[in-house]
Amino acid sequence: MIHEIFGLTDWIRAVADQLAAEGFIAVAPDLLSGKGPAGGGTEAYPSRDDVTKAVSGLAREEVIARLNAVREWALARPAANGKSASIGFCWGGSTSFAWAVAQPGLDAAVVYYGTAPDDLSTLATVKAPVLGLYGGSDARIDATIAATEAKMKELGKIYEPHLFEGAGHGFLRAQDAQSGANLRATEGAWPVTIAFLRQHTK
Repeated sequence: MIHEIFGLTDWIRAVADQLAAEGFIAVAPDLLSGKGPAGGGTEAYPSRDDVTKAVSGLAREEVIARLNAVREWALARPAANGKSASIGFCWGGSTSFAWAVAQPGLDAAVVYYGTAPDDLSTLATVKAPVLGLYGGSDARIDATIAATEAKMKELGKIYEPHLFEGAGHGFLRAQDAQSGANLRATEGAWPVTIAFLRQHTK
């Protein structure tokens, strides 16, 4: 599980707990681990703004290397079945898509309101089916979906984008926003997420 730009938060831990309750081995790494003040992680930064700035400054190559190490560790768990998937939110959603480009061993990738890599030609290396979940009122992210869908189709890749009417960016976290639209989006997106992960990691 790849956290948002806000780092490893209690909310992300809670979502990982929900995945675990569904029977998955859910690992939520702190990608700021060792990078904070006094060698700490997300919790060591003095403010959320500092965390956001630090996550924004992470080098993509290092993030991918850390995710690969986490995947290797998870696959070595006694209960693991050899299948692996990524799920990410916001910054983590874009990172989930980028990891699908970089890690051919992934069996599925879930992207919550994140974008594909800017260079769409890199999608040629994607092996995993990708599930995209987007708020219908998230204009900046939604503007990228059509081009991503066209390129994935052209390359013969599986990409399933779902747009939830009226929902905004970050709808899973902010379920009480957007006059009920975010809650409706969550109620639609989460079962789709679980079904997709089950289908591709069983």
